[in-house]
Amino acid sequence: MNIQRLALTLAVSASLLGLSACSPKTGDGTSTEAAYANETADEFIARVNRELTEAYPEITSSQWLASTYINSDSERISAKANERYLGMLSKYIAKAKTFPTDAKMTPETARALHLLKIGVTLPPPNDPKALAEMTGLATKLEGMYGSGKYCPNSKKPEDCLDIGAVSKILAEPTSTYEQQLNAWNGWHTIAMPMRKDYQRFAELSNQGAKDLGFGNTGELWRSGYDMNPADFQKESDRLWGQVEPLYKELQCYTKNKLVTKYGDKGQINGMIPAHLTGNLWQQDWGSLWPILEPYKGAGSLDINSVLQKQHDKVLNEKLAAAGGAATLSPLKFADISHEADLQQAKDMARLSESFYTGLGMPKLPESHWSNAQFIKPRDRDVVCHASAWDMNLQGDVRIKMCITPTEEDLTTLYHEYGHVYYYLAYNKLPILFQGGAHDGFHEAIGDTIVLSMTPEYMSSIGLIDKPAVSQEAVINGQMRMALAKVAFMPFGLMIDRWRWGVFDGSIKPDQYNKAWWDLKAKYQGVAPATARGEEHFDAGAKYHVPGNTPYTRYFLSHILQFQFYKALCDASGFKGPLYQCNFANNPEAGKRYWAMLSKGSSQPWQKTMKELTGKEEMDGSAVLEYFAPLQIWLKEQNQGQQCGWKAPE
Repeated sequence: MNIQRLALTLAVSASLLGLSACSPKTGDGTSTEAAYANETADEFIARVNRELTEAYPEITSSQWLASTYINSDSERISAKANERYLGMLSKYIAKAKTFPTDAKMTPETARALHLLKIGVTLPPPNDPKALAEMTGLATKLEGMYGSGKYCPNSKKPEDCLDIGAVSKILAEPTSTYEQQLNAWNGWHTIAMPMRKDYQRFAELSNQGAKDLGFGNTGELWRSGYDMNPADFQKESDRLWGQVEPLYKELQCYTKNKLVTKYGDKGQINGMIPAHLTGNLWQQDWGSLWPILEPYKGAGSLDINSVLQKQHDKVLNEKLAAAGGAATLSPLKFADISHEADLQQAKDMARLSESFYTGLGMPKLPESHWSNAQFIKPRDRDVVCHASAWDMNLQGDVRIKMCITPTEEDLTTLYHEYGHVYYYLAYNKLPILFQGGAHDGFHEAIGDTIVLSMTPEYMSSIGLIDKPAVSQEAVINGQMRMALAKVAFMPFGLMIDRWRWGVFDGSIKPDQYNKAWWDLKAKYQGVAPATARGEEHFDAGAKYHVPGNTPYTRYFLSHILQFQFYKALCDASGFKGPLYQCNFANNPEAGKRYWAMLSKGSSQPWQKTMKELTGKEEMDGSAVLEYFAPLQIWLKEQNQGQQCGWKAPE
């Protein structure tokens, strides 16, 4: 986790400072609060940076354990560390607010004070009892998600399915409509027990936000973009308006293909049935490729088969070295299979690393390869949701994943290492500046690299043969990318629209689920195939809700990555259609990217944006430029078809 998510934004999924909330004494018995009563703003920020830096390794360790060893002990340790830290943080913020804007201070101090006052996403209530209750609920909710399983038969716990198994059913082309529906409904049962706890958690979070001087937690979150919260909401609406026409064309095409396959069950008032996209949250439609592929076999990129063959080769070599599978006990066979899984996962990770080093960035430290979680352990529950971690601000960087030999996990690795290299680039800055220019930047870094994983690049690293060049192959390639990128955009927007409503009270607790599905209908054109009453809490079936991670950042990242990509393609000297650009191994692109990463959050994001792209605003035009061939093709395919949907009133 980076400092923006840790010491500033404080998503519960991030590490939280394990420091004492009481007032320690100096050597002469004077309380530190009294000793620091007359410090200047510059002295205060210097102290905060020093204390946070000293505490950071202990902080990250508590949350790492809570995510990679899920049990009551690790939850208790994490919750108490969160509680102690948030108590201290509230004192930092309270003091930060005492310095008038016209006080004598350096520009760097003024920036740090601003970030300190608006950066938290888990705002600490002043009341110690409320603080303890909130941190306990936060850890409990994340643990409930991490250990969640769908159990078709309560009498056979061995048949319970974790998120990976459920996702496989949804994504498998041979799964029936009913199998997918049962799996989708089953996973969403894990969130039902969260509902009451989440309601109380939101109340306590709002209490903390009000103690910090904000109207509610949503207003606090929207304050983190170097602009007025209301202006930011308008800005995100503007960006959605730019790309919405492209999404609607994709939704129409997809819905009509589902109707072709499933008949009347393939649509609900023009909307896509939630369980048929191959994804639990309808945020990625890649699993629908078999029915959405525009031109069968054109520019085929069967990367999954190649990765699986690589894995099987490693496994067979290890089995042969051990005397052959037939000679091994089940336990020994499982041990060797686990070793093969780990080796393949690390090979995929090193492939990802090579893109960054090819741009001139440093190799990852050896500690990364021994300390990271690359695959799911066999002996315990873990949070498999992919994340990147900076453990000590001195190079101990890690990822946490449960990697499988799939194209999806390979691209996730390229994304996560974007976070890791951002950490390494800004590690030289004071800790309060160790974050993205804004939170969408952090998510966009690795995805910009993913856009450069063109067929030509994949061929250069041996995952596909030299690709055929044709208009059909171009449309197929664009469709593949759109099913991941364009399909995601409205989902990236609607989650926080729901939470903003929860926090400001416009969404009442007795309407949590209705409001969730109203927003999914409005933005995504997606609907559930079965009744989803208020006994359900479907928002909690998405990690970032119980994990308290703001989500608009992901929508913004899907705008920013195309802007960054275009800028780096221009820097590399590429000439041609944007979607063909691959800037791998280009030193000029790497130099400019590293320069941007190294700025962290030390200056307003608008300035950082201009230094790379020449523009101070976020802009969806690069998205439309990239997908121009596909958008034209989709319009042609949708002519004469029933498009649009009727959202609930």
